[in-house]
Amino acid sequence: MDYKDIEQLLERYWQCETSVEEEATLRDFFAKEEVPAHLLRYKNLFVYQQVQQEVGLGEDFDARILAEVEPTVVKAKRLTLAGRFIPLFKAAAVIAIILSLGNVAQHSFSGDDGSVLATDTIGKQVTAPSVAISNDVKAEQVLADSLAKINHKVQVINE
Repeated sequence: MDYKDIEQLLERYWQCETSVEEEATLRDFFAKEEVPAHLLRYKNLFVYQQVQQEVGLGEDFDARILAEVEPTVVKAKRLTLAGRFIPLFKAAAVIAIILSLGNVAQHSFSGDDGSVLATDTIGKQVTAPSVAISNDVKAEQVLADSLAKINHKVQVINE
């Protein structure tokens, strides 16, 4: 066979246009000892295909595949009683937070004037006017006492 024919077959081979017989011709050509230097780089490809066709799966192929396919033993995870209830505890905490926030929001919006007294949050609402007045008088007295102490300390420092 002429080298030009082999080069044409190679061009058709790289474009995937060769038949099975033409590929067999290429394999036979490259299986020879004498191959031109400019075609020597393709020899390993076609010789490799020929060698791999002759190599079989082997006698132990089925055993190796079955060894890979066999299921592995999985140990079950031991769950304790506390471990089983942890998701329930988390859900209960989320529900408690949501209910608490809802209760605070409802309580803060239910006031008549829209404000929330600090005493309302602990459940002791001041409604009697005498208690409110006495609280105001006590607050003024505490304020006057603290101002007197501050003035005394300033005088001591200045002396």
